[in-house]
Amino acid sequence: MSEKNEFEVLKEKLFMDPKPAVCTMGDEISLADEFCEGYKEFLDECKTERKAVKYTVDLAVANGFEEFDPHADYVAGDKVYYVNRNKSIILCVFGSKSVAEGIRLTAAHIDSPRLDLKPNPLYEDSEIAYFKTHYYGGIKNISGLQCLFHFTV
Repeated sequence: MSEKNEFEVLKEKLFMDPKPAVCTMGDEISLADEFCEGYKEFLDECKTERKAVKYTVDLAVANGFEEFDPHADYVAGDKVYYVNRNKSIILCVFGSKSVAEGIRLTAAHIDSPRLDLKPNPLYEDSEIAYFKTHYYGGIKNISGLQCLFHFTV
């Protein structure tokens, strides 16, 4: 193997040698893959807010949570959940300190982006078939067209 010339030595000092992160990772890749499998399952199961809430309730019950009873007395360590109109859920683990001393709160928003077809969705204009849709969850409405298919007769 020949020695590096002066230019190659200077190039190594001055220029960045980008390497993909995957080259520097070990067990993190398998852990990320494992996490992604669970996330893909969640995305498959939770196409709407109501399905996301049901999925979360099942997961909470499997982890020791019980449905909240406003008349019950709870002690530190008790885990409860409350479902609001089947579209949102609150999970709570009771602590040992007073609420006056503060709480730890984590909040998340359930968003299920999707297109729903209207009752009579299909119509034609200028030899193009259009679907009338209603969109939810951050899908951008571009010129009033969410979905179109071109067809020839």
